[in-house]
Amino acid sequence: MELRQLRYFVRIVELGSMSRAAVDLDLVQSALSQQISRLEGELATRLLQRSSKGVVPTEAGLAFFREAQLTLRHAEHAVRAAQQSRLSGTASVGLASTTAGVLGVPLMRAMRERYPDVRLHLVESMSGHLTSMLNSRQLDLAVLFDTGVARRWSVMPLLEEKLYLMRPRAADESAAPEAPASTSMALLEGVALILPTGAHGLRSTLDAAFARAGIKPRLVAEVDSLTMLMDAVCAGLGCTVQPWAALGRVQDAAQRLQWAEISDSQVHRSNALCSLSDDELSPAALATRVVLADCARALVRSGAWQGARLIHHNL
Repeated sequence: MELRQLRYFVRIVELGSMSRAAVDLDLVQSALSQQISRLEGELATRLLQRSSKGVVPTEAGLAFFREAQLTLRHAEHAVRAAQQSRLSGTASVGLASTTAGVLGVPLMRAMRERYPDVRLHLVESMSGHLTSMLNSRQLDLAVLFDTGVARRWSVMPLLEEKLYLMRPRAADESAAPEAPASTSMALLEGVALILPTGAHGLRSTLDAAFARAGIKPRLVAEVDSLTMLMDAVCAGLGCTVQPWAALGRVQDAAQRLQWAEISDSQVHRSNALCSLSDDELSPAALATRVVLADCARALVRSGAWQGARLIHHNL
């Protein structure tokens, strides 16, 4: 029996609905139902009575509910006691430039609030460089897009980002048509593109998308610096394909750029929270991993991380 199962059961009883509890707990309903079935199997008794109107606890379930509430309160007290011991140390985190523009400051604020004695070492770089740094143990954890080169990593799928064709606005705004709301990979044939090199996660995603669309991209430059790449697009040297987060690196982006969502269903960038194995991480790094995941989810749910959706996984 696990604490999470108690937490799931209590929330279902409180809300009176398996589906509402799944949404509240950020789980798919089938995963939640499976956990409750395991709990009932371990106890060898039925805890919930299901009906068309929702779920209610059985007599055994009601007795279990009261004790589960008490156990969870004790667990919360234990967590607070641990946090009040003032966890200290250093945690090194790698973020790609696009990700850092959305997540960097919120992560620093959250860490200062929750673990003020943990010193955060943030590294902003292209995803390919971050992969090498994680493999050489120069980083404790990183948000990466290509986990196929993982060694002994712990990998947690985090979110998916839509991709957008970004182009410079014309100098004469009145003469320029507004960019369409969406486009497709096939329509990018012949478009002058500025992209990162193939060593990085976004480029490998795009190369696969170009191959599926049966086109060869017209590359006018390859730039491994987000700031320089976006400056080149704003200067009219070409277009690019990036997640919405890249706009955070452009001052007055709405006045300088137009963008259209890539509508192909398979074209998106997957973000995973990757770290060294748990036995190699310090308590400070383990705590930072939890805070980073919490921050990312909060940014997506609040709408602050536009074009992103959370990946639901069976926890």
